[in-house]
Amino acid sequence: MTDTKNNHAAHDCPIKNPPNVGIFRRFFAMLYDGFLLIAILFIVSAIVTALNHGKAIEPDDTLYPLFVMTVFSLSYLYFAWFWINNGQTLGMKTWKMQLLAVDNNVVSWKTTAIRFGCAIFSWGFFGLGFLWSLFDNKKRCWHDIVSKTVLVDLKDQ
Repeated sequence: MTDTKNNHAAHDCPIKNPPNVGIFRRFFAMLYDGFLLIAILFIVSAIVTALNHGKAIEPDDTLYPLFVMTVFSLSYLYFAWFWINNGQTLGMKTWKMQLLAVDNNVVSWKTTAIRFGCAIFSWGFFGLGFLWSLFDNKKRCWHDIVSKTVLVDLKDQ
């Protein structure tokens, strides 16, 4: 099954042939998004703790797998929704960068799932997937390459 264009218009980049974003600005955007996501997950954890009679969910609890799946799902939905709707998370918007598909197609749910999964894999390998951008002439990380996306710099617009 391949991605096809849907009713959403492809994200138009306001400048022609924009440069790609380097690793340091990526990290600052991730840090910003990380703070926002942690706040959301704190709220979810508080609700789950309240529903569990004031006790935290621990690894040996029956609800633990469901809780872990919820955390991963909410994390994915945070990034995917922003990437699909305007190509920018709140951190990316602050640091003036935008996610685009390399084939001028829309960023789809499938593309975001591939990107998110590969980004987790990139971190799991001691951050090598992110450090790869230091050696790639287009400043791409593993998840950019695999998902056929690019993170472009909008700061000079």
